[in-house]
Amino acid sequence: MRRFAALALEEVPALAQDILREIRAEYPGLPVVLDESGEPMALIGIRRALEGFVQQLGTADRPRYHPEVFQEFGRGEGLEGRSLDSLQAIYRLGVRLAWRRLAEIGQQTEIPPPAMYELAEAGFEYLDGLVDQSVRGYAEAAARQAGERLRLQRKLMESLLADGRPEPGAPAVLGPDGGVDERAARAGWQLPERVAVGVLLRPAREAVAPAVGPDVLLDLEAERPRMVVPDPDAAGRPELLRRALVGWSGAVGPPVPLADAAKSLRWAEAAVALMERGLLPSGELLYCTEHTEALVLLQPEELVEDLTRRCLAPLDHCGPSHGRRLAETLLAWLETRGGAPEVAARLGVHPQTVRYRLRQIRELWGDEIDDPDRRFELELVLRARRLRGGLTRP
Repeated sequence: MRRFAALALEEVPALAQDILREIRAEYPGLPVVLDESGEPMALIGIRRALEGFVQQLGTADRPRYHPEVFQEFGRGEGLEGRSLDSLQAIYRLGVRLAWRRLAEIGQQTEIPPPAMYELAEAGFEYLDGLVDQSVRGYAEAAARQAGERLRLQRKLMESLLADGRPEPGAPAVLGPDGGVDERAARAGWQLPERVAVGVLLRPAREAVAPAVGPDVLLDLEAERPRMVVPDPDAAGRPELLRRALVGWSGAVGPPVPLADAAKSLRWAEAAVALMERGLLPSGELLYCTEHTEALVLLQPEELVEDLTRRCLAPLDHCGPSHGRRLAETLLAWLETRGGAPEVAARLGVHPQTVRYRLRQIRELWGDEIDDPDRRFELELVLRARRLRGGLTRP
């Protein structure tokens, strides 16, 4: 085997040239990458692979793969957006050509068939090692590209969600990384006319990123992950998001023009805050447009509380239970605009009970109960109280 290895090593330079020539004939579109001395990197890789394989024959040494070369091959395929299929096919072609020549040398040196079988097995094992190194480089390139893509997306989201963005057509103040148009181009994101911004609640710190699709910008680095959904009104978009976000919860703000993305974000943040307080359903992805009443009435809390205190002051002298019943009756009357039978049906009580309560309500509020503005305020604050759980929902 030592004589065989010596002869094979002498053949390596010429064999490497032959293999490269055959590979180029089989794959004419293969790019030629030169090293600093002007020598093709592919030729260097073939030569080193052959040398590494031949030198370990007849020894107990582990095969030497020259990982930097073959990792670079895999890295290059990844950066160029190609799969590893063609690279592995090239490796197999190289091994087949090398084995053909090595078999000839084996016949010259009269290596017995069992040793040739072992040599063939060692060759395929060596090929697996080369592929492993290329896969490692390919994965590294993919991870680097994914990280760069996420970085560009976060920069783009910072621009989109910044307050005080100029109106369309107005000159933008550019940062060191350019404006929205430039950042979108770098991230490969086509600017839509309308967007909706979502705020997510992470189910667990190690939760896997949701597969929301390549056109949805996603920032998982934030304490509350955010996403920008282009064309949110497109057919099937809500259902696709719900399926992608199974296990996650959060809120999606209303669709707005691209320049108003920060406004959609504010509504989504407000909805998530209400979810955390138990005032909106949690454990799912909700849309602000489906909870407009709650967001409008519960968000300006201080103002609504002050209005509630003034509007419902006549109930201050009623007991808690009686005051609650009168408030529920008043709200049912305001919502139905009907008589005692309609209000009774809504509340599930006897009409005579409703008539008694309505007389008390008129005594407490007097003529103000007939003023349209006062009735509007009363309905507003009573609806807000019901949303907070202070009144029974019919």
